[in-house]
Amino acid sequence: MTEKPDQVAGLLLAAGGGRRLGGHPKALLEHRGRLLVEHAADALRTAGCDPIHVVLGARADDVRKRAVLPGCVLIDNPEWTEGMGSSLRAGLTSLRATSARAALVSLVDQPGIGPEAMARVLAAYTSEKSLAAASYDGTRGHPVLFGAAHWAGITTVAIGDRGARDYLKAHGDALTLVECGDAAQPYDIDTVADLDRLE
Repeated sequence: MTEKPDQVAGLLLAAGGGRRLGGHPKALLEHRGRLLVEHAADALRTAGCDPIHVVLGARADDVRKRAVLPGCVLIDNPEWTEGMGSSLRAGLTSLRATSARAALVSLVDQPGIGPEAMARVLAAYTSEKSLAAASYDGTRGHPVLFGAAHWAGITTVAIGDRGARDYLKAHGDALTLVECGDAAQPYDIDTVADLDRLE
């Protein structure tokens, strides 16, 4: 049996409470007959991520009961109301206990980003120092690849809803942008009007 190559873990941030959606957690929204959290986890797996850690927050118990997430490690973020930064910190902290050398970070509320775009960003991984992000017509977006050498620095600045934005800005010279505009649509499901994008 051959040794596994360096692992790039999938890190799915799925803790949001959907405040602008009337308090309906995004992980539990349905799209094409399945929950958004299931779609996003499957996309990470199809792209080649292993392991996959999913950060839960709002109605975490309901997500655990309803979602079919085989092989995924589910992490509860009790501080999810603080914003995406707390979920990113919780996810990266959990990955430190694994052999993963990098994390491909995806958001549960972006169903227009699938395995093709994720695999493109994943392919930018070369070492623990790798830092890459999807680009849409030149604008940085998700998913984002963080080599393990960056995790400690990110966890110190990931606050509120800014996530790793400040870290990426400070390390722009090391960031590889991977154009994905022809492979994905980076819209968010944030408001009631956005629900029309779900099928």
